[in-house]
Amino acid sequence: MFDEDGSLDPVLKVILWLILGLAIAKVVWKWLTQDAWPWVRDDVGGWFSEDVWEWLMGHPWWFALIILGTLVLLCFVVFSDRGGYVAYGDAPDDSDHSPVASSDSEPGTAAPKILTFRMKQLAAMSADGFEQACADLLARDGFQRARRIGGSGDLGADVVAWDDDGDKIVLQCKQYSGTVGSEAVQRFNGTAVPEHHAQVAVIVALNGFTRPATDFARRHGIVLVGRPELKRWAHGEHLYTVVKEEHSPA
Repeated sequence: MFDEDGSLDPVLKVILWLILGLAIAKVVWKWLTQDAWPWVRDDVGGWFSEDVWEWLMGHPWWFALIILGTLVLLCFVVFSDRGGYVAYGDAPDDSDHSPVASSDSEPGTAAPKILTFRMKQLAAMSADGFEQACADLLARDGFQRARRIGGSGDLGADVVAWDDDGDKIVLQCKQYSGTVGSEAVQRFNGTAVPEHHAQVAVIVALNGFTRPATDFARRHGIVLVGRPELKRWAHGEHLYTVVKEEHSPA
């Protein structure tokens, strides 16, 4: 019924709109053809249909369902992209105002908000914004000096940070509409350690990886964050928890 981001499933939206459209079309057709609702001028000079009033009184449940369906559709259209998420757009490269996950709140106080993104928000960002979002998520997880360095001549490093053990993590962020192939993973493998001295090399792909890419990454110790892992990370889990303990530095 709902998609992965908590909004109403698009197919169900279409069905509800079709039902509402058919109901409106039926009313308009009967009005135009005067088969059911002949309109007459009432005593006060306005336009009023006694047949309409009689139909409403005789079919209260149909009328209530039409009104309720309209209200539900309006609510989903207005609120489907909102919820318990802190939404961020494309932040500047030197942004230092990204929220960081807070510790447990004191009794009687509201629970602190943490930085989260919907998958559709990540998909709608620019390439730079997607990289900045990954840097912000690292900062939220407590990584030190998390920053975006992607650009011309970056040699595959889009985001860098350091974890609590002092190990350097290097991210390459792929916002492709399709899956990332083995060739891209091989290129990153050739620069992550020799050029950037990464202790933890990670590729984040909005729409996942091909099987050859996954097999190559496993053989060479490259951490892959595909769509399911990115969803969990973006929704509040720590990156190292998402990619499993075996991917974390010892």
